[in-house]
Amino acid sequence: MVAQILFLIAFVIAIALFYKNAKKILRNIKLGKSIYRSDNKRQRWLMMFKVAFGQSKMTVKPIAALLHFFVYAGFIIINIEVLEIVIDGLLGTHRIFLFLGSFYNFLIGSFEFLALLVLVAVFAFLARRLVLKLKRFSGVEMTAWPKKDATNILVIEVILMFAFLTMNSSDLKLQQLGHYPLAGWFPVSQYLHFMLPTSAQALIFLERFCWWLHILGIFAFLNYLPFSKHLHIILAFPTTWYAKLQPMAELDNMASVNNEVKAMLNPSFIPPATADTTKFGAKDVHDLHQIQLLNAYTCTECGRCTEVCPANITGKLLSPRKIMMDTRDRLEEVGKNIDSKGVDFNDGKSLLGDYISPEEIWACTTCNACVQACPINIDPLSIIIDLRRYAVMEQSQAANSLNNMFANIENNGAPWKYSPADRLNWANNLPN
Repeated sequence: MVAQILFLIAFVIAIALFYKNAKKILRNIKLGKSIYRSDNKRQRWLMMFKVAFGQSKMTVKPIAALLHFFVYAGFIIINIEVLEIVIDGLLGTHRIFLFLGSFYNFLIGSFEFLALLVLVAVFAFLARRLVLKLKRFSGVEMTAWPKKDATNILVIEVILMFAFLTMNSSDLKLQQLGHYPLAGWFPVSQYLHFMLPTSAQALIFLERFCWWLHILGIFAFLNYLPFSKHLHIILAFPTTWYAKLQPMAELDNMASVNNEVKAMLNPSFIPPATADTTKFGAKDVHDLHQIQLLNAYTCTECGRCTEVCPANITGKLLSPRKIMMDTRDRLEEVGKNIDSKGVDFNDGKSLLGDYISPEEIWACTTCNACVQACPINIDPLSIIIDLRRYAVMEQSQAANSLNNMFANIENNGAPWKYSPADRLNWANNLPN
């Protein structure tokens, strides 16, 4: 009964803490502007299952895709085993799903094979980061914490899988000694017997220790997610569901500009009462829409976007991954200010200027390579475009080449310096 009470306390604390932190993240996302993205529901569900659940865009890098699939499948399927552990912990039972018989044996065997594959994948990922040191895992934005975060999560997964296999191995040996009823199939952990003590008392202690380590580790992992890039294992699904469906090269028009143009063309046009004409573009996270902020929290920091960015490849300052990480960091800062100093507090900072420099946003070629490369349809370009719009329309700050183009459009009705009367001069000497 003492063990059940302790488990209940740990379970309630874990769920309460996760709920508290998840609620803050949701609050922060809602600081952005609302946007309607619930059209074409069938297409959105298909996109989510294809990209988030089916990981279709991961296959661009086949080896990484296979390794990621091992970890992903292990996370999804082994949760059935976690369900049994939770029920056992609350009721004080042992392997409560034992009544499933041969199907239970199949499940345990499958979990063990998956645990082994997860370990293989995790060690490969650690080697890629710590030994091979792939270029896309580095960059000015990949400071101490992002690198440590990636390593932390891999180490946690190693501990959880070893605890699971050691628990099963001890359980099997205790079954053979008659302490537990025969249950399960242990195709992997049966080979770990050489690591185990021989006495029943020591085996019981080891089995219980690994049982507690495994489940408490999962509770700790659950509450690590809100502070980690690995929150994408949850947010990838809504992110892909709410992703833009129209062609990537099609930019969204600002409603405020549309209303101005309609009013100029039709004096009788009355803008909607809800129209926002107070600001053009985005200076801070409040000016971005909620799906852009959701994207920021979902970013996996994998670097695929930066790896294919032509501006970054040619040595310019822009890194699409940094755009997403800076947006998330600024949003977190705003959220902490709200928690400590109230919703009306203004720290005098902004996303544009304090986090993302003008040089970064003007280096972008708007080619959409970053959007195409992202495994979960995150859109850094939309944030860059909104920051540009603010710089041009609110601050009158644009690259000189753009200012020349703007002046030509204003004076000549075209991006070129020639007057409209001279545009066809090139054809004067053509044969009839």
